[in-house]
Amino acid sequence: MILVIGATGKLGSEICRLLTTEGKDVRAMVRKTSGQTNTRELKQMGIQLVTGDLRDYDSFQPALQGIDTVVATVSSMPLSYVPGDNDIQHVDLHGMKHLIDEAKAAGVKHFIYTSFSKQIDLDFPLCNAKRAVEHHLQHSGMAYTILRPSYFMETWLTPAVGFDVENAKVQVYGDGAKPISYISYKDVAQFAVASVENPAAWNTELELGGPDKLSQLDVVKIFEKMDGRKFDTQFVPAETLREQIHTATDPMQKSFSGLMLGATNGDPIDMKETLKAFPVKLTSVRDFARSMEPIA
Repeated sequence: MILVIGATGKLGSEICRLLTTEGKDVRAMVRKTSGQTNTRELKQMGIQLVTGDLRDYDSFQPALQGIDTVVATVSSMPLSYVPGDNDIQHVDLHGMKHLIDEAKAAGVKHFIYTSFSKQIDLDFPLCNAKRAVEHHLQHSGMAYTILRPSYFMETWLTPAVGFDVENAKVQVYGDGAKPISYISYKDVAQFAVASVENPAAWNTELELGGPDKLSQLDVVKIFEKMDGRKFDTQFVPAETLREQIHTATDPMQKSFSGLMLGATNGDPIDMKETLKAFPVKLTSVRDFARSMEPIA
């Protein structure tokens, strides 16, 4: 049986859907406070639900009983973040490390963990937590797969981070000229599911990106062409982002600024060799833009 942690999020829910489509036995660990709509959808997929929380270490053992593979996509950022409680320190770092230890003790054979691109290697709380968990997993004694996706289209090409297509206003980080391999969370879900049984995924780190290496300005041009409007493009200098990391007091604020700073450096990922072992049909930025039509 496969245990999915983070099943009520977009990525985790898509992983659950794909696993059940393949006829896999799936259990999802969900918090008491998880939305009823999300949990109802999981039940309708035929998924076994168990109550658990990465802050409650006693809840791990019942969730892990009889589990062969764990798929962990959970993060405190951004939607469930509560400073000092449901945050990077308690969830993304200590919670994940304890889960790995308990999974090993429970006899789990394979642990699949979602991190982010190795090229986004800067000093900010979420990055530091992710890398610490990766290291802990690599030395756990379990077979592991670390998924390292680049920037999600569904997050970084939306108003949540300043890419407001509806109002034709876009924030660009740095000069916007460095290439990024934007990826869809749906494609990351496919890699996660393929990793369950593909030997090429075991004891490895998979750097994941979309089919194109596009700069932020290239992406703006794609949306402008489809929308037929010139976008108001505002540039956020890299130095401003560095200052935000330095002065912000909240770890989530520091981490968002850190991820934005990472975008100024670019994040191109060559998928040629990976696609030989995992023949996933990747979603392009143009595909994503078309899926949003009509934009205005």
